[in-house]
Amino acid sequence: MTTIMTDLHERLHSAGLDALVLVPGPNFFYLTGLKMHLFERPIALLIIPGEPPRLILPAFEVSNLNNSTLSIQPIPYPDDPTAWKTAFMQAVQPLAGKPCRIGVEPTRMRFLELNLLHTTLPTAAFVSAESLLADLRIHKTEAEISHLRKAVEIAQNALQATLPVIRPGVTERDIAGELYIQLVRAGSEPNLPFDPIVASGPNSANPHAVPGERILQPGDIVLIDWGATWNGYCADLTRVFALGEIPPDLKIAHEIVLRANQAARSSVRPGIPAGEVDRTARGVIARAGYGDFFTHRTGHGIGLEAHEPPYIYAENTLPLAPGMVFTIEPGLYFPGLGGIRIEDNVVVTTEGCLTLTDFPRELVNLLE
Repeated sequence: MTTIMTDLHERLHSAGLDALVLVPGPNFFYLTGLKMHLFERPIALLIIPGEPPRLILPAFEVSNLNNSTLSIQPIPYPDDPTAWKTAFMQAVQPLAGKPCRIGVEPTRMRFLELNLLHTTLPTAAFVSAESLLADLRIHKTEAEISHLRKAVEIAQNALQATLPVIRPGVTERDIAGELYIQLVRAGSEPNLPFDPIVASGPNSANPHAVPGERILQPGDIVLIDWGATWNGYCADLTRVFALGEIPPDLKIAHEIVLRANQAARSSVRPGIPAGEVDRTARGVIARAGYGDFFTHRTGHGIGLEAHEPPYIYAENTLPLAPGMVFTIEPGLYFPGLGGIRIEDNVVVTTEGCLTLTDFPRELVNLLE
């Protein structure tokens, strides 16, 4: 049994859970090394301490198990939906007829699989295993950090290759399309952590803007939030650029956000609450008189997901510890004018903080 599985079994026991059920996604990949797609057929990994892991899946996908890092017992079914229930009954047989508590992923478990589990285990209680799984993955190993570092390298190289396209006369969507091409060329897996955000002019005041048909104009600020994927691990960065002379208020905002980013990164060290990093960034912005325009948390964890624990918000008392990886991304947003965000990826070390990202943070005028 792998170290991860031993740890998982211990966590299940401590949480009073008799089993865990996962569908394909980050936790599924973390435990099995398998990337599988969810379509109209059910797929479910059942983990029962003391039993081999069991994977309910279409028969034509059984060969995928050869790529798994885990020894898994397949429970295949044919292309006949009436066979699904039989496969689930076979998989859950060690739990059949017993009152048991089974952990599931609250944001990923589908009704399809959950309904089949309810049908075959009517005496079971299904509860959230979200915190258990988060704790399992929150401390990254050196190998995981290496994957994250490579994802950052790919993302930065791709943006550098995209910069010549960012000119007046092109659309946000044009730039997003070019950036996607450059990300894949630079080595990213095609399934990016998220769709790139390219927001120009007043559109950049929306933190989660969607690239549209707006044509870039001289005097625009251009905000780009993008990422790459390497071996399943994510990078997530944001930088802003100027197309000529931008409004003075946005120049000032950039200076303030840059100071907030630098202060927050300098504050990271093991043992402090995650919320202290947010309060540090927010304090810089508030003292400059712009507190009302910083409208979101300072950061979020990254790993197999673009957003995962730890979350960097003021009230979070979770102590930072070596191996935690997260973003630091203070921002200022002025409706009708534009927005500024500078986002980096950092690792908590035994001494303090290692910043994985080194793409220039200064405001660059792309027309010079």
